[in-house]
Amino acid sequence: MKILSDIEIAQSCAMKPITEIAETAGVDREYLELYGNYKAKVDYRLLRESKRRDGKLILVTAINPTPAGEGKTTTTVGLADAMRKLGKNTLVALREPSLGPVFGVKGGAAGGGYAQVVPMEDINLHFTGDFHAIGAANNLCAAMLDNHIQQGNALGVDVKRITWKRCVDMNDRQLRNIVDGLGGRMQGVPREDGFDITVASEIMAVLCLSADIPDLKARLGRMVVAYTYDGKPVTAHDLKAEGAMAALLKDALKPNLVQTLEGTPAFIHGGPFANIAHGCNSVMATKMAMRLADYAVTEAGFGADLGAEKFLDIKCRLAGLTPSAVVVVATVRALKNHGGVAKADLNTENLEALEKGLPNLLQHVENITKVYQLPCVVAINAFPTDTAAELKRVEDKCRELGVNVALSEVWAKGGEGGIALAEEVIRLCEQPNGFRFAYDTEDSIEKKLNDIATKIYHADGVELTAGARKQMKELEALGFDKLPICMAKTQYSFSDDATKLGAPKDFTITVRNLKVSAGAGFLVALTGDIMTMPGLPKVPAAEKIDVDENGKITGLF
Repeated sequence: MKILSDIEIAQSCAMKPITEIAETAGVDREYLELYGNYKAKVDYRLLRESKRRDGKLILVTAINPTPAGEGKTTTTVGLADAMRKLGKNTLVALREPSLGPVFGVKGGAAGGGYAQVVPMEDINLHFTGDFHAIGAANNLCAAMLDNHIQQGNALGVDVKRITWKRCVDMNDRQLRNIVDGLGGRMQGVPREDGFDITVASEIMAVLCLSADIPDLKARLGRMVVAYTYDGKPVTAHDLKAEGAMAALLKDALKPNLVQTLEGTPAFIHGGPFANIAHGCNSVMATKMAMRLADYAVTEAGFGADLGAEKFLDIKCRLAGLTPSAVVVVATVRALKNHGGVAKADLNTENLEALEKGLPNLLQHVENITKVYQLPCVVAINAFPTDTAAELKRVEDKCRELGVNVALSEVWAKGGEGGIALAEEVIRLCEQPNGFRFAYDTEDSIEKKLNDIATKIYHADGVELTAGARKQMKELEALGFDKLPICMAKTQYSFSDDATKLGAPKDFTITVRNLKVSAGAGFLVALTGDIMTMPGLPKVPAAEKIDVDENGKITGLF
């Protein structure tokens, strides 16, 4: 029997018209803007005009990712399908995939197996054009900044202190550092420049945290793009750029509605990476899912040290959200990888390696239950090679922390394979919780950095380079010191060294750069060797992607 690929499973699905999905979700036709038969945008007026009480919020997160895979999005989709099978009014809220990983190493990001969101090809490629709009707005701001300098530089912008980069939604290391404005006096002012991937643009974060168009414009206007010769910040408002940027983003601001393979309504909106940005879908999409359903299931990027930390300390803080339960996804294979087993050998039972890798899972779980005081369940994403002894070892270790484990078989069985997980999540949602943040925004920048490093990463603390310490003093002098912190760190380890797997001890986090994202409303701390423009691997996924004469796409995932 042939095993179907994710894209083959998705293409064999008989999708329902999006109008029917909207009706299931409780979205009136007046709020629906159709993008073909199977995609739509939902006007955010719905949030203002609906009087329905908000449902409960469920966060799905995971251990630190490995080449073995964890299946966080797959679990999120399967959990929502399972909850609907149990008769619960449930919606999904996910991020949009970036073209960078789609054509790079990670592949598609619409779930997997029989727990996917569709139309999978559209979602993974251009979708409704949100990312293109964000890129256009970002680059309009860059063009207006350089034009201001060319036309006399009335603001006194120091060309060596321009912080705003251009962006493109593609892994392209060639564009990390460039020199532009060459070719003579009329071709611009020559200067060093660079590109970020679109998901790292502050405009992506602004879009994901905005409540409406006036809020969007205000946030865009606050973005710091450069500094003057005397050290004063130059904002997009100083360039009179926020109105035009908002005009480009007015439709991108509206959440996108699609469906799972089983017809569960799903909002997919925004897509910041969790290793270089705040890693969550839009506040608007999350709130819309909560407003329309009794349970809203969402996910945050990469491991809980990145995605969940930022979801809880940034998104929930800024949007006034309180999760009712948290799911931490793991696989036996990935835990053995954290225990030192090579990818090629992960199918063989190895309790010793599993024991060595388990501290990674246990530390994430303890952070959720002890630091954030939230109810938690571990979802083991099942593989056929998992043995009974390995599964029991994971269950026993989690129970020592007072946390239940549920086997998730949603990849192979869809919602039916997530019933046990759904039942535990529903139970946890009725438990009281004392949700709290990992740090107080009123504390100093250095204290907040240390709180994240010691409480979440279990590091000995942070070390700031001389340059970062100087930046910290400048940010304090400018009044930006009371903002939350967005850590840019490798996703593969609790530390800032990608090779330190499991739950490393006796290390410090090196902060080499601090900058303000005043529009988004947080400070960004770049640690280790993290970059905001990834590169393609030796064999990019793009080499396997094709389309036939009928427009059918293959090799996407």
